[in-house]
Amino acid sequence: MKMRSVFPMKLAKAGYIVMSLVFCAAGLLLFLFPGLSAVLVGRALGIAMIVFGCIKLVGYFSRDLYRLAFQYDLEFGILLIALGLIVLLRPVNVMNFIFIALGISIFADGLFKVQIALDSKEFGIAEWWLILILAFITGFVGLLLVFRPAESARILTGLLGVSLLAEGILNLCVALSTVKIVRHQRQDMPEADYEEL
Repeated sequence: MKMRSVFPMKLAKAGYIVMSLVFCAAGLLLFLFPGLSAVLVGRALGIAMIVFGCIKLVGYFSRDLYRLAFQYDLEFGILLIALGLIVLLRPVNVMNFIFIALGISIFADGLFKVQIALDSKEFGIAEWWLILILAFITGFVGLLLVFRPAESARILTGLLGVSLLAEGILNLCVALSTVKIVRHQRQDMPEADYEEL
């Protein structure tokens, strides 16, 4: 039986880890320096969303062993690419759009990661509880970003930083604990059609 290449899984896992660290760093930067240029922040986030969207698509089609981490990444990959393009092509009032769009995206990702945590528990992954806690925190912070508890640009930018940091930590935890790469993984067998006698 032909073995499946593990390169797409390795690429997706490495991309997840790198982009998670990028989001953590961007989150810390925005939290510590909320007065950064809105245009610069918008462009950087737009590019990061497009790159992470592409990585999510690679992950979705990689068919990793547990199929936990990437199970919702077709939709989220397309969403992130679309949001990134909008942010890059429509820079006017980009920060208002980023707060709402990223807030909804982070909230939704938190909700889907709750399901991944519960599925991880079924698979016997020891870190399922950590994924669950991080998913709830990330979802809550994403929701705060949507409802904007303050109108101050500095406070909102700091909250965006916290949201990106939470999203980065959540994705890093999911990638490290649920993406298992087996060197000699066999190709999936198509389900055979059976006739009842």
